Amino acid sequence: MRVLTVEDDPIVQHVLKGILSAAGHQVVAAKDGSEALRLFQDHPVDLVISAWQLPGGIDGIELCEAIRAFRISRYVYFILVSSGSITASSYGAAVARGVDDFLPKPLDREQIPARILVAERIIRSFTELREVKQLLPICMYCKKIRDDANYWNQIETYLAQQTGSTFSHGVCPTCYDAVVLPEIDRVRTGDLFPDA
Repeated sequence: MRVLTVEDDPIVQHVLKGILSAAGHQVVAAKDGSEALRLFQDHPVDLVISAWQLPGGIDGIELCEAIRAFRISRYVYFILVSSGSITASSYGAAVARGVDDFLPKPLDREQIPARILVAERIIRSFTELREVKQLLPICMYCKKIRDDANYWNQIETYLAQQTGSTFSHGVCPTCYDAVVLPEIDRVRTGDLFPDA
C-alpha cells in the first residue's frame, strides 16, 4: 500500500516510516499540508497519516477535506494523529469532515499495525464494491438487470433494492418528440386503431 505521512516532527516521521516500511508499505513523506497536497497529486496513495496540527496554514482536517475534494475513483483512508486529548465534539467534527481514524501521540508502535490493517480492509472492501457496481449485467434488448440470484429485474426494481430509491416516471424530450407526439397525432386523426 502507498502511504503519505504528513508530520513536521522528524522523530514521529521517522517512527512512522520505519513501521510502515517494515510492513512492506511504500512511504511518501511531507512536512506540511501544502507539500502533502502536491505529493498527493503527483503520487496517488491509499492511506494518509497526518498530524492534526501542521505548519503552513493547512491543518490535518483541512488536508483531509482537500484530498476528499479531488473526487478520485478509489477510496483514500485518512488517519489523523493528535497530541492532545480528543473531545467528543472535535472527534465528531473531524469525522464529519472526512477523517476515518485517529492515532494519539505519543505513537504506540503496537497500535499502528492494527490501524493499518483496518485501513487495508476498508480500502479492499470499497474497491470490491466499486468493481461490482461497475459491472452490472444488463440485457441489451429490454434493459433488465441480472441480480446475484440470477433473476432479471426491471431497472427501477433493481435500483430500488440496491439503493432504497423510489422512482417517478416521466418522458424525456427525445422520447416525447419520437413517441408521444406521433401518438397524439394518431389520436387526433383517428388513426390510433387503424384495423378497428
